[in-house]
Amino acid sequence: MEIILIVLVVAAVALLVLRSKKNSAAAAETALADAKADARQSIERLGGQVYNLIGTDTPSKQALADASERNIAAGSQIDQATTPEQARLAKQTALEGLYYIRAARLAMGMDPGPEIAGIDGQQQAGRVTEDRKVDFEGREIAASPDPSDRTPNYYPGGRVAGRPVPAGWYSEPWWRPALVAGAWGMGSMFLFSAMFSGMAGVPDETAAGGDMGADGSDGGSGEDMGGDTDFGAMDDGGGMDFGGGDFGGF
Repeated sequence: MEIILIVLVVAAVALLVLRSKKNSAAAAETALADAKADARQSIERLGGQVYNLIGTDTPSKQALADASERNIAAGSQIDQATTPEQARLAKQTALEGLYYIRAARLAMGMDPGPEIAGIDGQQQAGRVTEDRKVDFEGREIAASPDPSDRTPNYYPGGRVAGRPVPAGWYSEPWWRPALVAGAWGMGSMFLFSAMFSGMAGVPDETAAGGDMGADGSDGGSGEDMGGDTDFGAMDDGGGMDFGGGDFGGF
């Protein structure tokens, strides 16, 4: 009799464990499905904008090229997503693309459209609020809050290789080498200090160049997604690297 009771108890425990595992698996599947559905809303919104707008000048054309590549990258990411976090990163990619759409619309004098949810690291990075230009490694780099033929490269703000880069328009995507290498070069602290020091709208951390590693680089391993996880092999005007596709028109 005691043996039968023991067998029944063991069977009951095994059944409870099995049910618990099934419930956990079902919850995980539901969470992934919900995250994918949420991401696809932003991706579909981005796709509609990409195919309905045509740039009229250099800044708007560049911004739309960047938005298009983010659209491709986000589609690739969501197709490969197997966890809610991966789906969230796909949404972040799509949101960045929507910021490029917004920038293109403003560059063309159009209504910017509805507000867009923030992206990782964007608020902490700040934004360019005045025209600046600095000489860096034998070339002049300019920053501006407004698009122009001189500053046609937009960046929506976020962290690049662990360091905050303010939202704004730039003469070139100078952050691209850090995205490719995963770390900043020796002279980057000077660039940040010269470009952003004392600028309203840019936190002191950004102006100081963020955290520096012992080797003079920042030690980050990729975009903090946002920003910024390292997504890939395609590069953008802003230089963001997205695994299945990249951000870019550079």
